[in-house]
Amino acid sequence: MSDKMKEVLVKLKDVTVSFHKQSIIDDVSFEIFADQIVTLIGPNGAGKTTLLKLILGILRPDSGTVWKKDGLKIGYVPQKLNLPRTIPLTVERFLCLEGRHKRDSLEDVLSATGAAELLSRSIHPLSGGEMQRVMLARTLLKQPELLVLDEPAQGLDPVGEEQFYALLTRLNQTKHCAILMVSHDLHVVMANTHRVLCLNHHICCSGSPDEIADLPDYHTLFGKDSALAFYRHHHDHAHLPDGSICHVD
Repeated sequence: MSDKMKEVLVKLKDVTVSFHKQSIIDDVSFEIFADQIVTLIGPNGAGKTTLLKLILGILRPDSGTVWKKDGLKIGYVPQKLNLPRTIPLTVERFLCLEGRHKRDSLEDVLSATGAAELLSRSIHPLSGGEMQRVMLARTLLKQPELLVLDEPAQGLDPVGEEQFYALLTRLNQTKHCAILMVSHDLHVVMANTHRVLCLNHHICCSGSPDEIADLPDYHTLFGKDSALAFYRHHHDHAHLPDGSICHVD
């Protein structure tokens, strides 16, 4: 780990959140370092979005602490954005909704996300992949130290998903921003993820996806330079239908 990646941006310690006496997040602890890519996976209802809201400051924990570096700039890319189709809106106007920016700045962030040709286009007919790149460009205008993305590849086909993950890797390397991303897939994650967290109300397991990235079968399936990788889970317990946990060997 580089010296910069040793800098802690966010630290959760013993965090618990409950709604209507039902545990959503239970005793969760982890850190996000500068320049690090962290992928958060888990089944529906596991608490992934709640965890993002804690980091974004939208929610507060019932117990435990959520610490963030002083002055930390966080950029958030939502899963989708519903804009009224009756309002004429170009990509340029959309990028300036939260403040005015020079055209050069808009062109720079769109170029960084591979969407330079979209500046003068209407935002409404954009494809899912194009819209994701535009929303990412809008976030980059804030020069964030941490990018938070909620299931950014949902709705994209496999090729679009791989291209978007490759884009995030480039941004991590060129913009030097950490990335926290929620993935809708329990097994396929970014190949360049530094750490995968498997959440089911608590952290069931964590690790890196490089365990199988060098296997010949993986290369045959995705190609040697693929932006995708599989994550192999190592749980020492099982979640029973009633919500209880059964520990296994």
